[in-house]
Amino acid sequence: MPKDVVLIAAVTVDGFIARHSREVITWSKDLQLFKKQTTGFPVIMGSNTYDTLYDQLENREMIIVNRYKNPGSVLSKIDAERCFIIGGGKTYSRFAPFLTHLYITPHPYIFGVGVRLFSDPVSELTLRFENMISVDERIGIYQYQYKVQK
Repeated sequence: MPKDVVLIAAVTVDGFIARHSREVITWSKDLQLFKKQTTGFPVIMGSNTYDTLYDQLENREMIIVNRYKNPGSVLSKIDAERCFIIGGGKTYSRFAPFLTHLYITPHPYIFGVGVRLFSDPVSELTLRFENMISVDERIGIYQYQYKVQK
């Protein structure tokens, strides 16, 4: 089981990760940072997220889960120090109890409706700020990194 289970997401300022479950994301400005941070590590995603990818994610073990896979069982089979949960909303919700870190990149959009970061209810998480990384200072996009307090 990985020591670090990291949720990584681009979100709108109103908390959405997509307009709908089949959206191919073109609005995110942090794809280069995402690639740099996740390369060499396993990435876990739901089947809808997998279906929206342009291409395979090179140099990353891709683990596609559905609603019937037990998150604890999925994580117990990973032989790496760190893995990333990369979406979507239902997958983030199901893996929430196992998260050790959140890497969140708010973008200057408001969708009003769509796929929430956590599509299903989750237990409250207390976060401690760890770091902020500039994605595009010109338009005010930064990634905020938090550690989950257990």
